[in-house]
Amino acid sequence: MTGQDKDDRDETAAESTPDVAFTLAGLDEQAQPAISGSNADASDDGEGADQPPAADEPADVIQRIVDQLTSAAPDQWRALYAEFAVTVTAEAAQAVFSVGDTEVVAEVSKGVLELVRAHREVAADDDSGPWWRLLLHVTADGVVDVDHDYGERPFPEEQLFSPAEYRADLDRYPRERLPVWLAAYIGHEGRQTRSPQRAAVAARADRAAEVWSELMENELPPFPVMWARWATIAAAFVAVGSEWGPRMMPSLAWFEGSRRSGSTLCSLPGGRAVLSGGVWNAPALDAVFNGGNEMPNFFAGAPEWVADPVLNPRAETGLMSFCYWWEAGRWYRGESPAAEQCAPAMPGVWSADTVADIVARLLTRQPSAEQRTAAGTLVTAAEAGVVTRDTVVNVFGDNGVHDVDGALYQLRLADSVIEVPDSMPEPLAIVRVRQYVLGRGLDTSGYPLDELVADRISCGWMVYVPVPQGEIAIGRAIFYIADDGVLELSSSSVPPTKFVAGFEKRFRDRQRSGV
Repeated sequence: MTGQDKDDRDETAAESTPDVAFTLAGLDEQAQPAISGSNADASDDGEGADQPPAADEPADVIQRIVDQLTSAAPDQWRALYAEFAVTVTAEAAQAVFSVGDTEVVAEVSKGVLELVRAHREVAADDDSGPWWRLLLHVTADGVVDVDHDYGERPFPEEQLFSPAEYRADLDRYPRERLPVWLAAYIGHEGRQTRSPQRAAVAARADRAAEVWSELMENELPPFPVMWARWATIAAAFVAVGSEWGPRMMPSLAWFEGSRRSGSTLCSLPGGRAVLSGGVWNAPALDAVFNGGNEMPNFFAGAPEWVADPVLNPRAETGLMSFCYWWEAGRWYRGESPAAEQCAPAMPGVWSADTVADIVARLLTRQPSAEQRTAAGTLVTAAEAGVVTRDTVVNVFGDNGVHDVDGALYQLRLADSVIEVPDSMPEPLAIVRVRQYVLGRGLDTSGYPLDELVADRISCGWMVYVPVPQGEIAIGRAIFYIADDGVLELSSSSVPPTKFVAGFEKRFRDRQRSGV
């Protein structure tokens, strides 16, 4: 069982209300616990109120499951976590004992699985129908928490069966409605995917049929601005060491919210971009998968470059609920909802003030005026593409508490950082020239590389082999290497003062353009 599974278990134990909770110690015929949601039913006159539950009642079956699981418990165990995933044709189980700081995997016998299935059969008669997963948390002092999972959240991958398994279960136990994610999982049929081949065919067909996309005005920030703001929020989350929040990757920004909504923003050549994702409980998807409606044509009027490689992975599972694309300085959409309806799936990039507030509040719940000003300056610099290390340090400090380097890297991936290279060390300049000459196989006759020297210029070094005393050399090689590593070859026939002037200008131009 993974650490994430353990975190999920702890979260469930802390936040959810279990269906059953009782103490193993003292469970006898005279003092049976009250069990929420069980089939126990005392008559109005109290007859049988102190009688034990029937063999097929929930409390009895649960206790028998726990008894069998704990019968071979290791010494000094503190807790047992057991999870069962069941359909009419498939099952998966895992049970782990917590012993000190370690976890011991327990064997789940066939008898336990039979009891779990029996418990599910009883639940099938309830209005909610049979559950999909059964989760048990048992402590060594006898407290048992039981939770029945009806799929409000997606199942762990190792407990997710094939669509055919769930269809077979629904044939046995029909339901009026499924969680949207599960309904999409078993019934999306690839309706949201768009291969490059299909995209090209569809784009030509849309043009022929005069199917046009819808222009979005004043719904989303311009792509370059959104990209910079997304990176700024990502940098802030990285700086404070949070595992949550958006992140930047080369040509891709992504976000996964804590409530299962999320999106990706893909940067494409030619100043184009695609923003797509899904709101987990989008009404349109519910209407498709539970109401039988047609899938919205998210790609109506879309250009051929809006295709699977740049779409959010939710499209592969039928859970994409919006797709927007940026072209020629404008946002467009097909049959996607207005951007404000998709806000839960995106970070707070709507305004510079919103981003600055997020950054400042990640530092402290009540940021000072200085912190707010520094956060605002960071946002402005990111949008202009002129962030420096000092800009980041002014927000997060440089005392090792926050990850300045990680934050700067997020901004660097977004091309929001202006790189100011450090001065290249003299020995490195000579090494680079020697490597250049040898790598290109240049003729070094009369030009011994072990005699290379370097003279400092404003933005780098002039590297050469001095002319032997008493000799005159025309057209002798001179190498110029800038602090950013760019190397240029000249000769003594060109006056150094003339060449250096152009060399320095080219260096400055590179720093301004970020190339």
